Amino acid sequence: MVEEALKTDDSKPIDDTKTRGVRSDGEEDEQLEEGEIAGGDIDGDTLSSSSSRPGTAVVQHPLEHSWTFWFDNPSAKAKQSSWGSSMRPIYTFSTVEEFWSLYNNIHRPSKLASGADFYCFKNKIEPKWEDPVCANGGKWTMTFSKTKSDMCWLYTLLAMIGEQFDHGDDICGAVVNVRARGEKISLWTKNAANESAQVSIGKQWKEFLDYNETIGFIFHEDAKKLDRGAKNKYTV
Repeated sequence: MVEEALKTDDSKPIDDTKTRGVRSDGEEDEQLEEGEIAGGDIDGDTLSSSSSRPGTAVVQHPLEHSWTFWFDNPSAKAKQSSWGSSMRPIYTFSTVEEFWSLYNNIHRPSKLASGADFYCFKNKIEPKWEDPVCANGGKWTMTFSKTKSDMCWLYTLLAMIGEQFDHGDDICGAVVNVRARGEKISLWTKNAANESAQVSIGKQWKEFLDYNETIGFIFHEDAKKLDRGAKNKYTV
């Protein structure tokens, strides 16, 4: 299971109940505005103490990379002057505990409004074609029927931040796009021309998610020039 990529301090897999809409205090999620974090903004003290018990020291488990959640609100998109101008970073995390504190207090894709885009990228990499790290890259994409992407989004996040890919250094991040007809999850990479690395990433991603449909890889350069007319360069 992908969850085994992230373990607690006694080497047991993280409790699978965390994949459900439960806050870190054990209560069910309440309805939030798009991109809102339950209980308001989360600061460093909240993240470091959310899973602790009184009188116990919090053991932090650092990740190999720091990661940043980004959100593009559909209502703000309509007012943006250029693509991506309404996109904003939510929070950067660098430990297992910080990840779960954030994940348990934000909406799953099925609860986001149509038109929303939710990203998780390595820190310092902006989820834009123009970012220097992403410029020569591309993306694999999986499609899902409406409200059916929640678990695959979680498993994608766990595989990325848990460094489960053989070519993990080539991964920039992932995005879930919520639309009226369904959802898409895309995995962005930085070196599209390296076919062997991209094919390896695509095959492993399908394996981690137990996804049986064929998926395609599109170069960002083609997407910029051809938009929806861009064709898959690789398929697995």
